[in-house]
Amino acid sequence: MSQRIPHLYVAPSPLGGRGVFTAKRIPKGSIIEVCPVLVLPPGQLPHIDKTELFNYYFEWAENSKSGALALGYGSLYNHSYAPNAHYRADMVMDTIDFYALRAIPAGNEIFVNYNGTPKDDAPLWFEPTLVAKKKAKQ
Repeated sequence: MSQRIPHLYVAPSPLGGRGVFTAKRIPKGSIIEVCPVLVLPPGQLPHIDKTELFNYYFEWAENSKSGALALGYGSLYNHSYAPNAHYRADMVMDTIDFYALRAIPAGNEIFVNYNGTPKDDAPLWFEPTLVAKKKAKQ
């Protein structure tokens, strides 16, 4: 089941491309969105990795050998090493659930750490933009 707070919207991001923003303040701990996923079997990932979808799916399953493409806005949240939100994979319900780590003011972009843990500063498969690095230092 998909569910999201009603004041989310997708708009151009200062990082480039698009991002997910909120038109109203989101209180700390609030659920932002529950996104159903399409599970991508391990055998299909080598083919998907050659497409643009490579940058939009999550590792999935206990062994991380499968992938999951989040529906809703789930695959559009941008990365920050200082995120204001985080996500949890629910492999029983086949959803990725997004929560506010702190209050998010109206008009702000919602960021998650792509490493899965909010404070994980391990390198990513791409070089984060200068804007993302500046936000992480704030």
